[in-house]
Amino acid sequence: MRITIVGCGSIGSRLAKAADEMEEVKRIYLVDIRKDIADNLAAGLKKAIVVDSVEDELYHCDLVIEASSQSAARQIAPVVAARGVDIMIMSVGSLVDDEYRAALFQNAREHEAKIFIPTGALCGVDGLRSASQDDLDSVELITTKGPKSLENVQYLLDKGIVVDKIKEKTVVYSGPARDAVKYFPKNINVAATVSLLGIGFDRTKVTIVCDPEATSNSHELKYEGKFGKAVAHTYNIPETDNPKTSHLAALAAIAALKRICRNEWFGI
Repeated sequence: MRITIVGCGSIGSRLAKAADEMEEVKRIYLVDIRKDIADNLAAGLKKAIVVDSVEDELYHCDLVIEASSQSAARQIAPVVAARGVDIMIMSVGSLVDDEYRAALFQNAREHEAKIFIPTGALCGVDGLRSASQDDLDSVELITTKGPKSLENVQYLLDKGIVVDKIKEKTVVYSGPARDAVKYFPKNINVAATVSLLGIGFDRTKVTIVCDPEATSNSHELKYEGKFGKAVAHTYNIPETDNPKTSHLAALAAIAALKRICRNEWFGI
């Protein structure tokens, strides 16, 4: 399999290093707006080369992995799907727009391209996926992060909330998932995953808490319906080079790539 990784940051670089050790992966194409970062990553790998854009090697590629940003995902996903190439989307918040998402999925179906969305930094979504096959009454996600994980969020700055000055647990957002993924594009992609698997962006409630004493990125997922009730609480260790990203999110991407390469689907 030949793969293209878009974005050589925390998740993209960890994923590239893991892919470099997979015998199923024959070639890795790296794309990043900062070519120097991609070059440095490729220099330490056996199978990687740097290309200028996704389109450069798309005809030779079996899978594109977006590990960059919501805006990048929105741009590249339709192009990849139109070529009939599979894509893994890490910036799941890019799918919040209903018309865009419907058009992308239709495009993928017409060109026989698969869209993969890993579980990310959240446990319990397997049960949510199953429970959604019958009536679901409510889905709630409560996310708690430290100030470093919520730095420079424009939504908070506009509200005059300076996270470094918060001295105790403080709710900085409470509302529908649709707004959460727009206001926190680098912090709450798991809310988009939960919404897509459950009752949608408007009915899924999201609460974001800033805790100055937090040592992990915490996600508490609660859902209730005909199946019964479920609660899954995940305490994630942040990536050392990017506290906005949980280590489990990178591991989820690696696990997903292995499943795709080996065509092994345990726990589906």
